[in-house]
Amino acid sequence: MENGDDWLALDKLYHILFCFFISFSFSSLCNLSRYSFVRRWSISLGSLASLAAGAAKEAADEVGLWKSSGASFKDAVADLIGIGIAWLCLSVWRQIHPRKVIDETGRIRGDSMV
Repeated sequence: MENGDDWLALDKLYHILFCFFISFSFSSLCNLSRYSFVRRWSISLGSLASLAAGAAKEAADEVGLWKSSGASFKDAVADLIGIGIAWLCLSVWRQIHPRKVIDETGRIRGDSMV
């Protein structure tokens, strides 16, 4: 045990859930965009937003913004696990439920690459 920073602490579950939901939520918002490149990269954009939020939280811990023992490598790993789980879930969902696009002729086809 290192200053109460156990690998299997409730705090780590919070980090995993926080980053999972940030990734999932931001990716879902990106999927609502009218721009195809934003929709195409929605999982990556959601992951980057979550990574930035996790890094900002750890930086704030290190400078003492909240009552904390400082930045934690274990918290950062938990953040990455949450992002990874979200990435996996969203990728599987995208494979199972591909986005349909109606082209200019009114026909339904797969996701546009344009």
